[in-house]
Amino acid sequence: MPDPRLTEALLSPDEAEGIEVRGGRTEAAVLVPMHGWPEAPGLVFTERRHDLRRHAGEISFPGGRRDEGEVLLETALREAEEEIGLPRDHVELAGALPPIGTFVTSYKVHPFVGLIEPGLSFSPNPEEVESVIVASLDDLVEGFGMRRLVRRGVPIKTETFDVDGALIWGATARILCDLLERLGRSPR
Repeated sequence: MPDPRLTEALLSPDEAEGIEVRGGRTEAAVLVPMHGWPEAPGLVFTERRHDLRRHAGEISFPGGRRDEGEVLLETALREAEEEIGLPRDHVELAGALPPIGTFVTSYKVHPFVGLIEPGLSFSPNPEEVESVIVASLDDLVEGFGMRRLVRRGVPIKTETFDVDGALIWGATARILCDLLERLGRSPR
């Protein structure tokens, strides 16, 4: 059973699924793999390959589009297993975060926080994942900043996290900000 301090800070999967978001038509789910809770918590991210058609080179949580007939939690666990080789039975669900709508791709992304053991080794899928990034919550908070980025020719000021030169932004940064706020570690 996950630590009650963590589960109380999160939503149940049913609560999260019922939240409406603007712009999200296609259902997707991500796993927010957390290790070391509560003493030295950290998270696991993927760096997508730089030659991919969509989201090339971006830092994200393992996840993707829901397959027909699949429960959203199953989507997150399946994608984490496919992308980084994280076996489903090595993940203990702690709870969920509110879904995030993506503006450009029109996804409704459902984040699920799952506890994993520290020190797990990962096997990135070479067709999708360039590398796996493991970062402590302390390093993530320290790397927070509001930055001006240019995306598709449009300048935007957005929340970002710099972790050893890897820039986390967009939906992943918004999910991360929500998680940190719920854990009382708001970077803002």
